[in-house]
Amino acid sequence: MRLPAYTAAVLRAIAARRELPDDVDEAVAVRTDRLRLLREGDHRFLVVIEESVLRTVIGGAEVMAGQLGHLITVASLPSVSLTIVPMGLRRDAVWPVEDFWIFDDRQVNVELVSGWLTLRQAREIAAYAKTFSDLSEIAVRGSRARTLITAAIDALG
Repeated sequence: MRLPAYTAAVLRAIAARRELPDDVDEAVAVRTDRLRLLREGDHRFLVVIEESVLRTVIGGAEVMAGQLGHLITVASLPSVSLTIVPMGLRRDAVWPVEDFWIFDDRQVNVELVSGWLTLRQAREIAAYAKTFSDLSEIAVRGSRARTLITAAIDALG
């Protein structure tokens, strides 16, 4: 499976940028194990990705192709709704934002250059929920999303 290679590449880049100890192998194992949540239990994952992320090569062309293939596979799971915001849209009101994860109505995690920010105030959570909703409205799904992923794979050469 190529996903660990992509995860390792991302985590190594973060560790280098933040000057963190090299515990990448352990972190990859934990994240790889966590993927079982996509198939187990009664979870629902709503994901919005910017198309530019699909075209940002991390870990080299082979590693990136593996990750993009993984996205296609994950998008077919009943627990996952994967949408992609296409490049070239007019984005006056809904511009690209930092990576964030909404876990429930009590917590949002935001990834910053220097680390993670955990938000728990209702007003802040509501702002991220609105941003997620706005991004979801302009994102494509289904076959249109798969077409964008496939085009990114093809662009890898």
